[in-house]
Amino acid sequence: MSSCAAEASQCAADYRNPRHRQTTIIRRVAERLGRIALRGFYTEELRERGERRGFRLVGFNGRARIIAHVDFPKRHRVGKYGVDVQALDEAAALLRPDPDVRAYLVDEIGKMECLPERIVAAMRALIAGSTPVVASVGARGGGFIAEVKRGPGSRLMRRVCPSQSSLRAQELLPYARAGMCPNVASQSA
Repeated sequence: MSSCAAEASQCAADYRNPRHRQTTIIRRVAERLGRIALRGFYTEELRERGERRGFRLVGFNGRARIIAHVDFPKRHRVGKYGVDVQALDEAAALLRPDPDVRAYLVDEIGKMECLPERIVAAMRALIAGSTPVVASVGARGGGFIAEVKRGPGSRLMRRVCPSQSSLRAQELLPYARAGMCPNVASQSA
């Protein structure tokens, strides 16, 4: 197995503090990969007058959708946010296995994203596959969050201060680039 294929194991970045710019890291990895075939999503905060009011999920295909907001009904809730489970369920399509995709980037695997079973099932399929997956993972949480962290193909990186976002992007880049090796697809993660 080439060293590049060996690096193709699934990779999860574990953050101690949610304010530590995990979205910035995932977006920087995407920018540095350039125009290779990427799939996945990142989340953006929605702020009004300096206060966080919700979250928007943005796919690397350019589509965006508000997935949680303080004004949404609280039928499904994480903290103070009502969650649009249907929007997250539909976002599972962004994680659909595709032989042309060279890397999947996901920000984040957290309590909110784990509400719909379709996203959890899609992430399980990706992690079990051979295409590199670079994801930020909630610092706390059981169930699927804990499963990802203890997965045999996961490498956890814990960042302790916000200024490390450039450093972490550089560290994660080889995992995503591993998808550019011709023999990675035939290797199991």
